[in-house]
Amino acid sequence: MTLVEDAVDNGEVPGWALRAGTALERALARGRSRPVPMNIDGATAIVFSELGFPPELGRGLFVLSRSIGILSHAWEEKSAGTRIKGPLPRPLLPDYNGPAHHDLSDRNST
Repeated sequence: MTLVEDAVDNGEVPGWALRAGTALERALARGRSRPVPMNIDGATAIVFSELGFPPELGRGLFVLSRSIGILSHAWEEKSAGTRIKGPLPRPLLPDYNGPAHHDLSDRNST
């Protein structure tokens, strides 16, 4: 959001979406002991809106940018030889405790 604020200050973007988003953030924080910080969905909506994208493209742009992040994360893990993360944290993954694995590579294929 700092980059968007800088772009508004420099006259590069109009600032209306930033003002609307931060006003909503303040309204949601009213009466609460802790503020409700803006999540990534709100931040990307502000960025895309300030760049002039129509609201109807918002969800698709969000999914596209999130997909690129997921792809790069999976490539990074594959390159490092670690597990590509799935929906479960590592401690919750099942462990195999059955019979020992057997090397079947010497068997004839029939």
